[in-house]
Amino acid sequence: MNAFSSRSLIAPPGHHLLRLGPCSLLLHRRSLLVALILGLLLIGVGSWILAAGDDALTPWKALQAAFGQGEALQVFLIQELRLPRLIAGLLSGAALGAAGCLLQTLARNRLATPGVIGIDNGATAFAVASIVAVPTSLAPSALALSGAATAAVLTFALAAGGGARGYRFIVVGIAIGALFGAATNLMLARSDMDAANAAYPWTVGSLNARPADSVLLLGIGLAVGLPLAKLLANALSLMRFSDSVAIGLGVRLQRMRLLTLALCVWLTALAVAVVGPVGLIALAAPEIARHLCNRHGVPVLNAALSGALMMILADWLGRTLLAPIEIPVGIIAAVVGGPFLLWILLRQAPRSST
Repeated sequence: MNAFSSRSLIAPPGHHLLRLGPCSLLLHRRSLLVALILGLLLIGVGSWILAAGDDALTPWKALQAAFGQGEALQVFLIQELRLPRLIAGLLSGAALGAAGCLLQTLARNRLATPGVIGIDNGATAFAVASIVAVPTSLAPSALALSGAATAAVLTFALAAGGGARGYRFIVVGIAIGALFGAATNLMLARSDMDAANAAYPWTVGSLNARPADSVLLLGIGLAVGLPLAKLLANALSLMRFSDSVAIGLGVRLQRMRLLTLALCVWLTALAVAVVGPVGLIALAAPEIARHLCNRHGVPVLNAALSGALMMILADWLGRTLLAPIEIPVGIIAAVVGGPFLLWILLRQAPRSST
């Protein structure tokens, strides 16, 4: 969506033009349709997940219980157990999907996700440290934000010759992520059993009994970050061209790169503080959104919706495949995302050789 101040604009093919006083809003029809379909899917799948389980309910009764209506046991089951988990999955998946879309566009590389360049591991290492290494009064979510920012700054600084673009940025990020991952494993190996168990969800990714304050902070952060990401989408779409072309079109490259990277760190850290490192959501969701939108623009909103849908489905699979044993959502995402990553690499290989 792009805003313009002229009244004489005519909508190009495939777009709608909405006039808002002195401004006009250009809406891409296919992107709007995809967003509507994904939104309806989220409502339907979310209602079905609320209703499914050992104590199965109808979707309608589950929705009623979510609003405090119905039998007391059903209300407790939905409001205290299933609904918080669903909300955590929706918010964290949306944040990771949007962050992945931003970073991939910034780096002009489909492999440049927060998990690949070390932001996930940085957030995880600091969150684990707050529990097992140097316990502090700060919540793991606050430390996760610090860790994600540290990893991003290190990656950006050490890849100075290549900026935030290309494979140098990715290779440096992989190295930074490996260092933070090793630090996390070292802390867990030297901690006692109780502390290691408390830190476990932040190492594999889990939506089980997530802290309410972290989920609330993620909701606030997403409410602020997603509209901001949408505002940045227009300039980001221009940054997919060469730097000289983007500058000629009026984009302030350094400022846009810093803003985009800061927003990516913000969304990733808040999501990791809730669910742990499930970085492959950030890899797959933007690709799905681009495919559905016919690769138009920077589909931040649809990437967020795709990420939310993938997260809650992965969590449902983890709870039901080997019930009553629960498989963490991070493992399910890795099982699905690993082949997806290979598919991306195999698709890119012929292009790079031509």
